[in-house]
Amino acid sequence: MSRARTGAHVPISHYRGKVQEDDPRDPFADDPDDPTSAMGDIDDPVPLTPEERDEAITDLADVEVFRSLLEPQGVLGLVLDCPECGEQHYFDWELLRGNLRQMIENGRAQVHEPAFHPDPADYVSWEYARGYADGVIDTEERR
Repeated sequence: MSRARTGAHVPISHYRGKVQEDDPRDPFADDPDDPTSAMGDIDDPVPLTPEERDEAITDLADVEVFRSLLEPQGVLGLVLDCPECGEQHYFDWELLRGNLRQMIENGRAQVHEPAFHPDPADYVSWEYARGYADGVIDTEERR
């Protein structure tokens, strides 16, 4: 059983290591009724600028820290405000990680199925997660 599941204390420095490499499975892989098939082929993505890539890598590392600290507390993921549609989108940890990895590797996030009737109480904002992580790190440094 993992330390996160047992509640054992793990130093923050442990989470600054290697990012997990597996991606979430495409929910429409091998589906003949894939709703995106009508869209046709999508042009090759525009690569991220070096600054955008660095920011995405930093975000991915942050998500790993957030997950390691918040998942044992029952948090299922993050809620993000979408600048395109103006709505909030709920991302579980795996989907968020997969999207960031796809952006880093391919210049855009993968197509994904949105959360179905998520309970907002199970998700926190990026700002909350950042503040929580900063508080834990500050507490660790004082010890």
